Amino acid sequence: MKIKFKRVPLFLVVSSLVSGAAFAADPSGNISTIQEVIVFGQGETRQVSSVSETEIAQAAPGSSPLKILSKLPGVNFNSADSLGAYEWGGRISIRGFNQNQLGFTLDGVPLGDMSYRNYNGLHISRAISTENIGRVAVSQGTGSLGTASTSNLGGAIEFYTLDPKDEQSLRVDQTFGQDGLQRTFARFDSGEFGNGTKIYLSVSDQQGDKWKGDGGHEHQQFNSKLTHDFSSAKLSLFANYSDRVDADYMDLSKSSVARLGYDWDYFAPNWELAEEVANGVPVGNITSQDDAYYNGSGMREDTLIGATLDYQFTDNASLKTTVYKHDQEGTGTWWTPYLASPGGFPISLRTLEFDIDRTGIQSNFSYAVGIHTINAGVWYETNEFGHAMRFYGQDAGPSSPYKRPSNPFFTRWHYEFNTDTVQFHLQDNIQFTDRLSVNVGFKSPDTETEIRTLSDTAAGSELNGSLTAKDSFLPSVGVSFKADDSNEYFANISQNIRAYRGVVKGGTSPFDTTQAGFDAVKDNIRPEESTSTEAGWRLHTDDLDITAAVYHIDFKNRLLALQQGSAIAGNASVLANVGSVKANGVELAVNWSFANYFTWSNSFSYNDAKYEDDFTSNGVTYATNGKQVVDSPKTIFNTELGYDNGNLSAFIGANYLAKRYYTFTNDQSVDGYTLVDIGASYQWDGLGFADQLILQAGVNNVFDKEYFAFGDNPTEAVDPNGTAYNLLAGAPRTAFVKLSARF
Repeated sequence: MKIKFKRVPLFLVVSSLVSGAAFAADPSGNISTIQEVIVFGQGETRQVSSVSETEIAQAAPGSSPLKILSKLPGVNFNSADSLGAYEWGGRISIRGFNQNQLGFTLDGVPLGDMSYRNYNGLHISRAISTENIGRVAVSQGTGSLGTASTSNLGGAIEFYTLDPKDEQSLRVDQTFGQDGLQRTFARFDSGEFGNGTKIYLSVSDQQGDKWKGDGGHEHQQFNSKLTHDFSSAKLSLFANYSDRVDADYMDLSKSSVARLGYDWDYFAPNWELAEEVANGVPVGNITSQDDAYYNGSGMREDTLIGATLDYQFTDNASLKTTVYKHDQEGTGTWWTPYLASPGGFPISLRTLEFDIDRTGIQSNFSYAVGIHTINAGVWYETNEFGHAMRFYGQDAGPSSPYKRPSNPFFTRWHYEFNTDTVQFHLQDNIQFTDRLSVNVGFKSPDTETEIRTLSDTAAGSELNGSLTAKDSFLPSVGVSFKADDSNEYFANISQNIRAYRGVVKGGTSPFDTTQAGFDAVKDNIRPEESTSTEAGWRLHTDDLDITAAVYHIDFKNRLLALQQGSAIAGNASVLANVGSVKANGVELAVNWSFANYFTWSNSFSYNDAKYEDDFTSNGVTYATNGKQVVDSPKTIFNTELGYDNGNLSAFIGANYLAKRYYTFTNDQSVDGYTLVDIGASYQWDGLGFADQLILQAGVNNVFDKEYFAFGDNPTEAVDPNGTAYNLLAGAPRTAFVKLSARF
């Protein structure tokens, strides 16, 4: 039974938190009070920042790790839900590169581009429970040469899981929150068996209601990891499973918000109203069939398994090899008024189906000789992706939004994508002195994607062909100079390309077209490419950490997908090469520990990312030259004040995003906003029945600020009347409380 919390006045929420603070488990698995742990990459030749599990634990249970990364310089994250876990309405960008232009890995295993319509991976929220993440590293400019990604034109985000603990333990967490939020997490650690083997098993079960409209989300996860230490090697095995369903929030436009309100959503459960609107009957302020549909949802079921062997041949030579397999069955539903059911009812159920079967291996060899540390590696992945748009009859009433339907009456298209990726890299880290090091290397990605039409595709929707994105030499050069024990300087220049997205709907895919359209571009299209240059300074003392960086990015062959008609109609997009993008920016971050128990963390980013050319599509020229890149705020500021005396801890943080444009010509934008979060917990030790007991509470969006996130629909070139349905209303103030026990 769900426990539903009503909205509560702010003064009651704040007064309930004065005795609490956030907690975390340290890398050995012992629960400890929060220390503000944001680390800037000492010795790195690139801008690198990371957050530890202690920082992750401050967030509301079930939060996406991506939301926590908004504390880091250069990171823009916005979402329609308070946890940041709703994949359609949660987006991250770094230095003007959007989510499907970044790279993501989990313990080295590629997660693809982590977009909602992912074709080559899965979202981190499904890959691992947040409680099992030990560290997240963000390379704002460019990832390392060994990053297993074909999408990281810009930065890379690397997630690292906790190992099993040395001592046997059981952890149980129970969370309750507003909008029916309930989350149970339990983890058992075997402790070391005596032969170097350890294992953990964890389960989580989460459910909650949408903050507006009908429906909710459910998410069940199972994670496991086994490690075994040999005399000269370490073996890690993992098996993860996730089953997630989400009722969607309705995409909004400026016009629909003005007419229908900020809280406007799908019609569900009002089937009769959905029928009236689908029949064109005027109802109140509804002026378009696209103002709302009956309902929509997303379903993803994933299994991710693998093994890593890290073998130390000698003190100077090592080989690390990882193999993995990922299977996914995914479905997105929309009740469309644009195609009637076979019995004449004016609505049918449209699905997009995403089925992934991918297998991969990556291996890295390191050898140190003299002042050189040479690293060479290869990554290979084969991916079979089934992708279909189908329609199901609704004459007998609406189907469940939480189960993939069966027996379609019409399949518009059903394609199979086969993608093979081979990427080699070679790097030499030259340690000239104790203070000066230089990295020199290159990578050679080669990705071939073939699309094949399957037999149930409707006539006229056939699409067959292949594209290859490759470059035999993408160089990277970096330098790090340690001026003294506290001051360090770094600089880096790197080149990257992005493979073509092997998916029809979602992002900028050359396969989102007709056969004639594909044939017209296949011989002339070029993969997007970027050259990122950055330089910076780091200061590290006992109580103060500072990092400052400047950067310049040249981005060529920028591809844009222009939506044709409403998104639900499923029309092919028009792909346009809009030429170049140039970005210049500054990032500054400061962490200060003072007065024994206090920490104060701040980050500021300025990003001037502009299109360099106008572009023409379907005979229309759009004035994009000099316009700011979509969903790329010029300024971002984050500040957080924390307190920790060993048992009692608390924090208050604020995140500001400046104005963001949602059309390529910048004729429409959403205002900047500031969100404030607070949290607190208290820890008791040695209670007899439990080793530790922690009470945690928190509030997101303390001041109930209204703001807009962006969905995953293709971006419009212009929106003169404010009718582009690309906006999602942000979640209001929400509170939670969690009780955690360790036995």
